[in-house]
Amino acid sequence: MKIGVDYYPEQWDKSLWEKDAALMAQTGVKVVRIAEFAWSRLEPRDGVFEFEWLDDVIAVLQRFGMEIVLSIPTCCPPMWLYEAHPEIIRVGSDEKQIQTGIRGHRCVNSPVFFTYAKRIATQLVLRYGNHPAVKAWQIDNELEAYPCCCDECKARFRNWLLDKYDSLEAINEVFGTSVWSGEYSSMTQIQPPSAYPTEWQNPALCLDWYRFCCDSVNGYVRELATVMRREMPKIKITTNTWISGNAPDLYKMFEPLDFVSYDNYPPVQIPEDPEEFYSHAFFLDLMRGIKGSNFWVMEQLSGPTGSWAPMSSTPRPGMIMGYSLQALAHGADTVLHFRWRTARTGAEMFWHGLIDHSNIPGRRFFEFAELCKTASKLSVIDTTELVSDAAILYSPENAHALKIQPQTEGYNYLDQLRYFHAAFARFGANVDVVSPEADLSSYKVVVAPEMFVYKKAAAENLYRYVIGGGTLVLTNRSGVKDNNNNCIMESLPTVFKELVGAEVTEYDPIGAKEQKIKDFAGNEYVCRQWCDILRLTTAKAYAEYSDNYYRCCPAVTMNRYCSGVVYYVGTVCKSDFYESFAGNIMRQTGMPRLKGLPKGVEVTTRTNGLDDYIFFFNNSEENAKITLPKAMFSIIDSAGKDTIDLKPFEMDIVRK
Repeated sequence: MKIGVDYYPEQWDKSLWEKDAALMAQTGVKVVRIAEFAWSRLEPRDGVFEFEWLDDVIAVLQRFGMEIVLSIPTCCPPMWLYEAHPEIIRVGSDEKQIQTGIRGHRCVNSPVFFTYAKRIATQLVLRYGNHPAVKAWQIDNELEAYPCCCDECKARFRNWLLDKYDSLEAINEVFGTSVWSGEYSSMTQIQPPSAYPTEWQNPALCLDWYRFCCDSVNGYVRELATVMRREMPKIKITTNTWISGNAPDLYKMFEPLDFVSYDNYPPVQIPEDPEEFYSHAFFLDLMRGIKGSNFWVMEQLSGPTGSWAPMSSTPRPGMIMGYSLQALAHGADTVLHFRWRTARTGAEMFWHGLIDHSNIPGRRFFEFAELCKTASKLSVIDTTELVSDAAILYSPENAHALKIQPQTEGYNYLDQLRYFHAAFARFGANVDVVSPEADLSSYKVVVAPEMFVYKKAAAENLYRYVIGGGTLVLTNRSGVKDNNNNCIMESLPTVFKELVGAEVTEYDPIGAKEQKIKDFAGNEYVCRQWCDILRLTTAKAYAEYSDNYYRCCPAVTMNRYCSGVVYYVGTVCKSDFYESFAGNIMRQTGMPRLKGLPKGVEVTTRTNGLDDYIFFFNNSEENAKITLPKAMFSIIDSAGKDTIDLKPFEMDIVRK
């Protein structure tokens, strides 16, 4: 495991560079990311490149033994470029160009912008592509499926639709524009769905607009990576990401790249509500599942956050180390902390780094130094990976479609995924979060929540998995829409009815209202938000409703299909139901279970095929004690142990 930092030398006096590098080396920093937002310093005037300062920075870092991630700084074009070519500025939903002076205000579809982006990328790769200290490259920063409404994007969107549907008549048919007299008689009448709240817009148009925006940013990443590799074919390229409001299709975005990088900012306050999710374990597993391999954290929590929102609380003792090791436990091989020193100027001056404005190392910095020492003991983990018996399917399109048309009060796509993830993790199971079209054959159980929009390849994948003997869990709001985001004219869950062995005769969107269900063993659980009222065909009832006019009707079912088993959860419950449900499935599928783990303790296992390494992380504010089934060797403490005692946010790693 390598620990590193994000560093912005262009923001600091040159006299600090040597001192910073010396302290980094003394602390144990191995990797430094630079130049992420430095375009104006690298190209202060059109075609005038000034790389000498970057040469000096790289030389200093190399002298102190640091590896470097060099960024293509296209997130922030220089102001002279906007002034000379205002057509590259992104246009907002109000049809006005957004104000320049912040980041990410360029249109990735602009041919002029891409010409300049290619040029700066090419210049950097030609100069540093063979540099021995430069180990990886980052394209841009936190790319999104930008909903730009400029003339270039509008024209491309219309051409994209024609390429997909062949004719204006077909577009009218697919979009159902006979509703509200919305039929198009000319392609120029098609506009991005931006003028009104999304909920008022045509759902088919909205989903295709999202797909177009995804294709735009994905095409930008692919083309820029191609330009870079044309000059230096062997360089390693990534981009950093997070789950934003306009999250792109991460599976497609990372296809042409070498590895996934994630910006990891777990919350620093543990919520009082036990039903509120705070662990970032789910997102870490999602990042690992994008390419089915270990990943990097390109930005890791270092202090109080604050920029577009008021400052958060400061990380509690143990969080700086604990959350970094949590990322390692879920497949991160390199973790870079944002940032080395807190900025003195600009919008992010209160998004704190490891060293505060005083420039005097404090508690958080010394904890980071301890992390670096701990990481130096973990070389035995370097060749390990996570192998999982359980998978949860994440679909960017389903997530976005459910944003376009919220189903009921409090209903959230990611929450259902996280309920299942937390339930299996509660018993110490590794969980992969993967695409609905991924190879599922190796998993003992696959959870496919809210398969809202029908995708033929995904549906066939699930049938193939169950026919092969797999155990599948489907949920309410599956099979609702066709691939165009229009409702399917069949009883739910439509394309999945045969698998489920039941059909929905009616549904009740109850929102925040709470009701109860009772399972086959007589256990009662609270349900809310949504209730599918089911009629059994070949399935059996796993749980029934205890309230309302559909009392005694099935709420959760189990169906044997070919060689496999399919469960259908027709409602949304609290966490105790999902824990019980996951425990039963694990027992039936032969998955090993750890029982009696203290609340908040997370367990994952990494293996090299010969040895297994078990990570125990106390993601809580209380001390935790775990009794091991046998004595195991701690690679943190270099000692054998029968029990593990963990302080808040502390981790231990034992060899099984």
